[in-house]
Amino acid sequence: MQQWNDSANKLKKEQVEVEKMKQETEELKDEKIEKFGQVVMDGEEFSDKIHLLTIIGEIEGHENLPSNTKSTKYEHILPQLAAIESSKKIEGVLILINTVGGDVSAGLALAEMIASLSKPTVSLVIGDSHSIGVPLAVATDYSFIVPSGTMIIHPVRMSGTVIGAPQTYDYFKLIQDRIVSFIANHSESTKQRIEEMMLNTGILTKDLGTILVGEEAVKAGVINEVGGIHQAMNKIHEMIEN
Repeated sequence: MQQWNDSANKLKKEQVEVEKMKQETEELKDEKIEKFGQVVMDGEEFSDKIHLLTIIGEIEGHENLPSNTKSTKYEHILPQLAAIESSKKIEGVLILINTVGGDVSAGLALAEMIASLSKPTVSLVIGDSHSIGVPLAVATDYSFIVPSGTMIIHPVRMSGTVIGAPQTYDYFKLIQDRIVSFIANHSESTKQRIEEMMLNTGILTKDLGTILVGEEAVKAGVINEVGGIHQAMNKIHEMIEN
């Protein structure tokens, strides 16, 4: 009788430990979503493990943004991308984008990292993908935009003190050419078409550039398809299987 009680107590203790581990895992997952907008999805319908990455707010680069500004810190995303590439469990990456742009250097660095991943990648613009958000959206193997999503393509802007010299203009042009080349190389649009949209004076009242909404981004060759989370999830599972 005593042996039976000991076995029952041991089993009960093991069950409590399992439940505790499950709770800690869920808390860790919730914390990861809250702090970094990241989670590994492994639903019951598919056996594939998809890493969900969010790029929300302003892209924070070499300077810290105010604490009340919603931002994506590129020094947080870079290690995650490296970990995804080296992981044997992660089979694909889904990136949700809603950004007004931000640090050009940091944004382009993230885009290059995403483009160099060997695993299938899909992006979904769920709100805005402005400025340096455009290269981030096209950096994946396939891209979606919701019908009301917007993309703004405009010339490079610099903040701070700028020296009024020909060399300054050449530097701006060099940065802009890098961005244009990246977008053209990772989308169906051409360099000429992208530059035309950048320098358009007929849409933005007090600025240069072009606003593309939903289907317009697809027609311009920037985004592959109009769709939502359902289409994006199906696409990445399809890419993994193939």
